[in-house]
Amino acid sequence: MPLPSRVTDLTSFDLLLSVAELGSIGRAAKAHGMSQPSASERLRTLEARVGVPLLERTPRGARLTTAGQLVAGWAAPVLAKAVDLDAGITSLKADRHSHLRVAASLTVAEYLLPAWLIALRTVSPDTATVLTAGNSVHVAEQVLAERADLGFIESTDLPSGLTTRVVAKDELVLVVAPTHPWAKRRKVTATKAAATPLVSRESGSGTRQAWEHALKAAGVTENAEPLLEMSSTTAIKAAAIGGIGPAVLSVHAVEADLATRTLVRVEVSDVDLHRALRAVWPAGRTPRGPASDLLTIATRSLTNRADRR
Repeated sequence: MPLPSRVTDLTSFDLLLSVAELGSIGRAAKAHGMSQPSASERLRTLEARVGVPLLERTPRGARLTTAGQLVAGWAAPVLAKAVDLDAGITSLKADRHSHLRVAASLTVAEYLLPAWLIALRTVSPDTATVLTAGNSVHVAEQVLAERADLGFIESTDLPSGLTTRVVAKDELVLVVAPTHPWAKRRKVTATKAAATPLVSRESGSGTRQAWEHALKAAGVTENAEPLLEMSSTTAIKAAAIGGIGPAVLSVHAVEADLATRTLVRVEVSDVDLHRALRAVWPAGRTPRGPASDLLTIATRSLTNRADRR
């Protein structure tokens, strides 16, 4: 139901309590961050609404009348409950912000996000993070549906309604088993690579899209159908190591395998396989709380890598 008109302005009642405590309208006004004329006007309006004088004004200050003391006594618990209400709302807001929902493409989720989350824990130790991993299309859908506060993608193809920021650099590499014929040559043409069925991620994968876009930018518009589609980077690596076929993966995913020569890197002529990894969030909004902290950490990691170069 609507509040009675005489009690809708809680600030004026709070000001009355401050006059009782401080003994002066001027001091009460200062405590409330307002001018003395503004405070005096609010108190006169309050008296008019109540219908009786609430203050005795003297050259040395002001004090409450008997009626003013009664009104102040009745108002005090109401104001205390208002403070409790505000504290409760604040706690709900803080509780919501302490839970961070992140959706990330597999490359980011497996090879970059763990270090970012460790850094996040140092600045926001009470944050509980829920991570959903999938391909870039799935991540975009999660963010647009507000099932994730922040997303990380590999794809350059994005639906409308998202804001993006580059947070990391990556490079795709074509890899084969040491027994594969390409392992000896260590280099193939873009046309040859495109015409060869690969062990590949599913449609919607940022890695697959980036590979196809890179070939298209090099003038190669036709690609062979995948030899085998898999939704896991680990499974693709295992298939490539087992000699099933070549694969294109993030350099982050195969660094250890290249070092131990369980996989061999094959250069692709005249194709730029560098790409940007991006954070995404709903357009028109600004990431807040832990989401903002995580975005800052991820962006800072990009700057730090550039400085080391």
